[in-house]
Parts: sequence; structure tokens; C-alpha cells
Amino acid sequence: MDDTTRVEWREWGQAAFDDAAAADVPVLLSLTATWCDHCHEMDEETYAEPRIAANVNDSFVPVRVDVDRHPRVRDRYNMGGFPSTVFLAPDGTVLTGAGYLGPDGMRQVLDSVRTMWQTKGSGAARVPRPLREDNPPAGELTPDIESAMLGQLTETYDETAGGWGQSPKFPLPDALEFALKRDREMALRSYDAVGANLLDEYDGGFYRFATDRDWSGVQREKLLDSNGALVRAFANAYLHTGRDEYREPAERTVEFLTTTLWNADADAFANSQAPGEDDAHSLDATDRAAADEPSVDRGVFAGPNGLAIEGLLTYYAYTDDERARRYAERALATLRGDLLADGVVAHAREAVERDDDGEPVCLLANQARALAALTTAASTLETDALEDATAVAEATIDRLHDEDSFLDGPAAGVGLLDRSLRPLDSNVAFADALIELAVLTGDDRYREFARETLEAFAGASDRFGVQIARYATAVSRLLEGSLVIRVAAAPGADLHRAALRLADHEKIVVPDADALEPGTARAEQGDRVSAIAETPAELSERVQALLD
Repeated sequence: MDDTTRVEWREWGQAAFDDAAAADVPVLLSLTATWCDHCHEMDEETYAEPRIAANVNDSFVPVRVDVDRHPRVRDRYNMGGFPSTVFLAPDGTVLTGAGYLGPDGMRQVLDSVRTMWQTKGSGAARVPRPLREDNPPAGELTPDIESAMLGQLTETYDETAGGWGQSPKFPLPDALEFALKRDREMALRSYDAVGANLLDEYDGGFYRFATDRDWSGVQREKLLDSNGALVRAFANAYLHTGRDEYREPAERTVEFLTTTLWNADADAFANSQAPGEDDAHSLDATDRAAADEPSVDRGVFAGPNGLAIEGLLTYYAYTDDERARRYAERALATLRGDLLADGVVAHAREAVERDDDGEPVCLLANQARALAALTTAASTLETDALEDATAVAEATIDRLHDEDSFLDGPAAGVGLLDRSLRPLDSNVAFADALIELAVLTGDDRYREFARETLEAFAGASDRFGVQIARYATAVSRLLEGSLVIRVAAAPGADLHRAALRLADHEKIVVPDADALEPGTARAEQGDRVSAIAETPAELSERVQALLD
């Protein structure tokens, strides 16, 4: 039993559901995260209340799930945030659910669910809509998709406070990067708002979000995945502007990732840092140095590490920052050596979910993020990363491709894990990485998989919100053709380093290009090909002429 909450929490697994069926009682599923303040608050104020704990233990089978360690459970039962308090029939279908519940609210809900179960039983349960909907409507990829997304950004742009939407305010790195090429003023004002309001000026790193339109009510947890993506986003703003006001937030975040979130035992990045004391962030530098450090979840997860590797290598590509390169290389070695086998990326260093053969379960989000990290490494650092990148792509296609897009994982497991999801965000991330892989390997088969995947969602693209801006980016890269710079020189050569710093952040740089004379480079976009360049200055001229 958890001494903090007094509730006899069970682990997610078949045994808990079997016991619920044998006792003819519902399952109480508590979805929490180590970085979630409200989760800890609910433990202290609600589950620690003796009568509530006794009620839960007597009338339900309580199951506690860490959402970072069990993403498939999170994606099927999330009630819109954490904590999520979900009541299930013994077959895993949903009776009802809520978010945070204080003691009074929990008492009411427990009584309501008990009555519901006694009168209706499993007949009151349902399968959530995302798990019972038909496939999304397919459609044609047209330039209107990019225009519609830009219209969404313009319509929801906050002229006063920067960023998009009213509240809450999230940093939205994919939207920042999409806007950077298409409405620079709107993008940079939003970058400024994110940097001014969410960057921890003292310790570095970005907080997760703000609750209010004016960026107040900052939620001070720091997650590896969002910080990795924001390093990439701010590095790309620096590429476009050359201004230190965008380089420095990326640099401070690299420092945070390589110190506070570095797990030296695993040689990779830890998952998150909790918010800490409410008033610690208002202290001056001296007092803050003496304050207790907020706790860090040392778990090593493949997907967030992939994003961090991609972010650090992007920053390194534009700055030659050795710290970013060194830590990216170390985390990449761990990803390739400890988490990757036969193209399947284990979710965690200590796998928490395995298939019937005892092998790590193949999850689309991990495959997509690892593939992006590997293609970025092949473009910036070491071309031999392409071998693993190709293995990841092939394993994903083999295991998760269904009709014209990809499932989130195998249709197998306890509760609703036997029903697959077709997540838009992970499909888009994987398709975008496939576009890069096609250019780097010269294999157009990957480009066709990317096209089919994006087409599979195109019929609904006019309804996509700004958080899915990457969809429009990937469609644009397919339709217009990515700007490709081929360099017949090894990574790190002057001509290669110059190529990385040219043009926009959506380009693809191919080092060790074997179709050119050694020591030369050229740019391509669609059917257009530049003249050969032999020096960085010539290459800059050739790229500019191609784009004009």
C-alpha cells in the first residue's frame, strides 16, 4: 500500500482486471505523472483521507499508472489532463471520468459510480470515440493545405500577448517553425513571448505552459520532449535572423538539458523536472541557489531523447557548439545501443511493455522521434546513422502500417489496448522524417509512404488546429520539393558546415554525396538544379540564385 495515499494501488495488468471481474466491481484508474503538481496534491488531499481510501479499497480495484511509462494507456484513457480519474468496467471500457477531484468531489463521484454499477453494470460503459471512429477522411494534397494552416495561425494569433489562442498558452514549437518561413513578424513576436514568459532565466530550460492569455499562471514543470523541441525551434529562429536573442534561449536550454536533466548512469537525458516550491522561482539568485532543487524523474525514454538529440544537433549545426554535439552523440549512442534492436525502439531503457515474445512493443511515437534523430544525425554528424534510420523505417512499415497510414502500436494488451489508435501527430512526425530519409538514401519508396500517410488525413486538414502545423510543413515539402543541398565532403568539412547554415530550416543537407566531384556542392529543389559550387561563398550564391 502507498503510505502517502492510503490507497492499495495495483499495477496496470491483467491481474487487476481479473480481480475486478471476480469481485464484480469497477476499476478506478488513476493517471498521474511525476512532474504533475496537481497529481501530488490529489494524493495529499484526497487519497490520503482515510474514509475515501477505505471506500476506494473496498468498492473498487484501484490502479495507478504513470503516463510517461505507459503512453498507450495514457492515450486511451486521458480525460484531458493529469491527474485523470477514470472508472472502468472490468473489460476496460469507460464508465465515467474526471480530472482532479478534491475530497468532496471524490465522495460524490464514488457514490455516483457505485450506484451506476449496481443499477446498470457494464451496460453503462462505453468505448471512447477515438477508438471507435472510422478512419479519417482521405483527400488530395494541395497548396491550399499550407494556406489554410497559415490562415489558422493568423486567425488565432494573439496580437497583444503573442502566441496563438486565448488560454492556456503553450509554446507550440511546430507552429513557431511553420510561421518562421511564412509570416516572420508573427513568428518572431511569438518567439519573443515564449522566451520572455516560459524560459527559466536562472536555471535555463522552458516551463511547460501558462494558464492565462497574458502568459501568467506559469506551470513550472520542465519536460524533456518540449525542451528538446524548443532548442530546435529557437536554433532555427537564430538561423533565420542571426540574432543572439534567439540563440541564447537555445543555449541556456542546452545547459539545462546537459546538467539538470542529464542521467550520467544511463548516458542519456532524464525525463522531466518537477515544479518545485511555488515561491522558489520568485527568489533572487543567491536565495535560489540555496533553495532545494526540484526533483527530477531519472527515467530514460526513447521518444523524448530523440527530440533532445534532434534539438541539440540542430543547434550544433548552426553554432559549432561542442557541448551540444558531445551530449547529442552520447545520447544517440545510448539510443542506438541500448534502445534499438532490429529497427524497433524500446519505449524506455528498462522496457515497461513487452509483447508475447518478450520483445519491446513497437510504438509509432518512439519510431518517429528516433527516425528524426537519426536522419538529423546523418545530415549533420555521421552518415552511418542512415543504416539504423533505414532499419527503424522498415520495422515501422512492417509492424504498424495499416491501409494508408500508421497505427500507434499493436492491437494487443489489457483493457482498451486491444484497440489501435491512428494518431495524427505521430503519423505526421513519421511522414516528415520519411521525407528526409528518402532524400538522404535516394529511395523514393519512403517518399511515397510519406505521401500516402499525409493523404490519409487530408480530407480533414481544414479542421486541423495550429498544434498540427507540422502537417502543413510536411505537405509543403512534398508538393514543392524540399530544398536539398548535396555536398561531396564529409560532415564537418567547411563546405558541409556552410551548407547547414544556408537558406531555411526546412532544407535537407546530404553530406558525402557520391554523385559529385569531391569538394563540390550543389542545390536542388524539385526539377531545378544549381550550378556546382566549390567554396562556401559560391554555394551561398548558388542557393540564392536557385530560390530567387
